[in-house]
Formats: sequence, structure tokens, C-alpha cells
Amino acid sequence: MELIIGGAYQGKLTYAKTVLGIPESEVCDCGAGDIDLSRRCLYHYEQYLYRCAERDEAPVLPTRPDAVVIADDVSCGVVPMDSVVRAWRELCGRTLTAIALQSETVTRLYCGIPKRLKG
Repeated sequence: MELIIGGAYQGKLTYAKTVLGIPESEVCDCGAGDIDLSRRCLYHYEQYLYRCAERDEAPVLPTRPDAVVIADDVSCGVVPMDSVVRAWRELCGRTLTAIALQSETVTRLYCGIPKRLKG
């Protein structure tokens, strides 16, 4: 499994498609609706986690050993006053930590530049 994190619009999906060779047909845009764990690449995973926080549901973790999880880093900034947004940020941190522990590689993108954090 691979985890790719970084800020919004930093080139995470482009990196996954070009460097890891992931075709568009294998990308599940988790921000657009339900999560499809049969696809290799889970994009906007943080938006899926937001829906879980809103519904007070436990998230489903990827099960494919070759899964690529792409998520925006939402950990920076002022702690939000809204309780759902605070719960979401905590859920993102805990869930992405669990995914990072299971991942063979973790890559952070900043301005399109990848930095390998693990692997």
C-alpha cells in the first residue's frame, strides 16, 4: 500500500498517475460519493473521512495490498470551533496514521515535488 499526502492542488493525483502508472479507470474519487474499495487508487480520501465524521461512523480502511491512498493534509492551521470539523481533523490524523503504518511507502507532495517519508 502507498499513501500520498500534501496540501490541496499540489499534484498528488498527477504524481500517482505518472509515477505509479495508475490509469483513470482505477481511480475512485471519494469526494464524489461512495468509496469503491475495488479500485486501486482512493483519491480525496479526506473527504470520505469528513462524511464519516458527519455521520459519526467508523471509516473503512483500504484492503487491497497495492492500494494507493491520496489525501489532503488537513492537520495544519487553527483548531476549528465547529465540532464536526474538529472531529474530522482528528479522524483524518488517526486514520492516515494507521494507513501510514500499513503502507510500504508514504510520500508528501509540496509544489509538485515529492518527498519520500517512508520506504
